[in-house]
Amino acid sequence: MSYQLVDSGHGQKLEQFGDVVLVRPCAQAIWRPFLPQSEWKRAHARFTRDQGNRWEVFSDVPESWVVTIEGVRFHLKRTEFGHLGVFPEHAVFWKCFKPKMRFLNLFAYSGGASIAAAKVGAEVTHLDAAKGMVSWAGDNAKLNGVSSIRWIVEDARKYLARAVRRGEKYDAILLDPPSFGRGKSNEIFIIERDLPLMLDQCRQILSDDPQFLILSCHTPGFTPLVLKQLLPEGKVESGELVLKGPLDIPSGAYARWEPC
Repeated sequence: MSYQLVDSGHGQKLEQFGDVVLVRPCAQAIWRPFLPQSEWKRAHARFTRDQGNRWEVFSDVPESWVVTIEGVRFHLKRTEFGHLGVFPEHAVFWKCFKPKMRFLNLFAYSGGASIAAAKVGAEVTHLDAAKGMVSWAGDNAKLNGVSSIRWIVEDARKYLARAVRRGEKYDAILLDPPSFGRGKSNEIFIIERDLPLMLDQCRQILSDDPQFLILSCHTPGFTPLVLKQLLPEGKVESGELVLKGPLDIPSGAYARWEPC
């Protein structure tokens, strides 16, 4: 089964991942829920930040389970931060890939875009600074029968600097940076400080026949207009990432650059 945003409101979202129904915080959802409370009582568990991050479990929830979103299969599990191993709003990017395209996925998380690209025959480099996330993405790749992805555990800034020096080239790049992050060697990433240089490096490693550069993020204040103005001159589309449901939820921003 797939993903469904069942409802949202009062600072929460009611979601169904396969057979598992969960309630998680959603600061944007300040409106009243669309559905009656009886629907919310279907939830198997609720994540709350009251008195520290924790899950309240109401009925049996498996330690891990599998869902399929836009043709990509994922192992999901409840984490201490409330994440599950997939951001469904990113699926809008998974139809952009072509065979033999050289694709670089930065801050690549659990591998949705990497796997979608590999499944159509793209040459994929998947990079994340968290060894555990790269391992999780590798398990997802095996689940999808994909074995051709190049896996890298490294700070994205270090990798891009080296790629520029070596003259590496990619036809397409996707990056979804956090607001703040810490690399495997305790490197500190701050989006306001580090993103402009990273985007300049991304421009330098685009091939002579570039297909796209996509930037997405969930940082407050980084609106579609801000992201659009960070990208090179050319054809740039920008907008909100959205979870579709009875009441749609804005879930970050994106900008996509293509050559004119």
